[in-house]
Amino acid sequence: MTPTLTWAQLRDLKCAELEGAADGWGKSSNRADAARDRIERQMLTGLRDTQEGEAAQAAVARLRQLGRNFQYVYTECGLVRTTLNSLAHEMKTQQRALREALDDAAALRFTVHADGTVSYPAGGEGLIGGAPLRGGTAASSGPPGLVPPSGLVAPNPNAAKAQDIADRVTGAVRAAAEIDWRYAGILRRLKAEEGLKVPDSTWKDAAGDAAEVRDAAAAYLEDAIPHDASPAERRDWWAGLTQEQREEYLAVYPDRIGNLDGIPALVRDAANRDNLQLLIGKLEGRDDERSMTQLAGLREIDRQLGAAAKPGEPPMFLLGVSDEGNGRAIVSYGNPDTAKHVATYVPGLNTALDKDFAEGDLKRARDTAIGARYYDPSSAAISWLGYDAPQAIDGLSSLAVAGDGRAVEGGRHFNDFTAGLAATNENGDPHLTAIGHSYGSRTVGAATQQGDGIPGIDDIVLLGSPGVGVDRAEDLGVGRDHVFVGAAENDVVTKMPSKQQVAAGAATALSGPFAYFVGDVADPGDDDLWFGKDPASRAFGANRFPVDEGPGVVSRHGLSSDAHSQYFDPVRDPASANSIALISAGHSEKVKSEEYR
Repeated sequence: MTPTLTWAQLRDLKCAELEGAADGWGKSSNRADAARDRIERQMLTGLRDTQEGEAAQAAVARLRQLGRNFQYVYTECGLVRTTLNSLAHEMKTQQRALREALDDAAALRFTVHADGTVSYPAGGEGLIGGAPLRGGTAASSGPPGLVPPSGLVAPNPNAAKAQDIADRVTGAVRAAAEIDWRYAGILRRLKAEEGLKVPDSTWKDAAGDAAEVRDAAAAYLEDAIPHDASPAERRDWWAGLTQEQREEYLAVYPDRIGNLDGIPALVRDAANRDNLQLLIGKLEGRDDERSMTQLAGLREIDRQLGAAAKPGEPPMFLLGVSDEGNGRAIVSYGNPDTAKHVATYVPGLNTALDKDFAEGDLKRARDTAIGARYYDPSSAAISWLGYDAPQAIDGLSSLAVAGDGRAVEGGRHFNDFTAGLAATNENGDPHLTAIGHSYGSRTVGAATQQGDGIPGIDDIVLLGSPGVGVDRAEDLGVGRDHVFVGAAENDVVTKMPSKQQVAAGAATALSGPFAYFVGDVADPGDDDLWFGKDPASRAFGANRFPVDEGPGVVSRHGLSSDAHSQYFDPVRDPASANSIALISAGHSEKVKSEEYR
């Protein structure tokens, strides 16, 4: 028995007091969250809308810092609450084990002593004369069941029962003592630095705190998260939680809840904004290239989230963020749960969680949302980096080495995401559009070939596509009239050769994009691309809409892939951007047609 905890103390422990203390910390966490929300949604917005000049800018900076401080208080108080609740949960388990052992002892009329030993009465029959064997006292000799009874003498049957009870009592107390020691260490480390500022170094400490509490609270909270359920089942699970349970999950597992398809958008956004700060703290100070690249992307997303939306621009919702693989980020412009029209853009080759993604790919979704809202205000557009897109090694020539594996895996995750959109949207039957650009079009194509196709998707837009893995538009599962293609004349990716053409090109001394054109000359009129039929061809049968031809591949500045990157841009390619907006807003009948290749 441990000298610091007795079975009587464990029996009499009032776990309700621990839970009461947890409630107090929860109230503090909620007050900090409410204060942060007031600063970010009321005070900052009002200040930006009504004031200008250096003084106003300084006040905005001070308010943002105060908001970060309240966010840190919210996070740390939430961690304390969950730590106390998890401690109570684990202690209750040991109390139940102890209570069962004590009840068994009482039923047998055994006596459990203060030191954990158990006295038992005479019983059984001796080998000589048949007299009952004497009673005795059993002491724990280790974990239950490890010390078998001796076979040399007929034992008193009460001895084995007393031994079992002694082992169970001791086991419960030892486990409780270990739990107490473990949680005491966690609580001692949950403390803030002095001062009013919360720098990145403090968030790094908070990230470590959160990881430790998550490990401790796994049995209490994490095991109940329905990771393997459908998005609709996850939606129902969240709806069935109490408010206190939701608050704990958001405080301790913002990464799990924020990236769980089927959870409402407002909840995911709140969770991911907190997880974003934890990720920044986690990556802060690391000097490896991957961490620094992702940190730059996270900081830019954080900057945009903190900036005021310009007039006419929809608000941002952070629907996913993670440092997994090349990084994950899902950003919606407009609330996808309330919008009647939701378009999701899947980026392609060389996309990763970096500053380029945060600036360029998010702008594509923002431009699409703004354009779609012109035609129907109930529209939202999402930039979905929910998979590891292939990374270029040697510029355009590396496009040819991209295989199907990442598209197939990405397609599976994309289907889960769109199923979540359909499950949480409040309009019953929303109009959903999938937009695949570059290798992202191959990912969208792969998604259509899994299960029953992409859940809830009504229209598909393919931009700068090297093929989608099928040879006909009707094979994508939404009907050929709902498949749209944009292919710039100077976009070399839309003219990638088939594998047979590459073989012909490889036979020459040329390399890079010129090998593609040699292959094309070797097989003129062929409309096969690397991943199947050219989506812009008559044989594929989609609706091709007009786009700008784009800058030439060769210029006085060298090789250029700019034609591959301007489909969404309302300035450089207004015709393409307008067509994407019309389709996204449910007005595809207004899209003009372009001749097939």
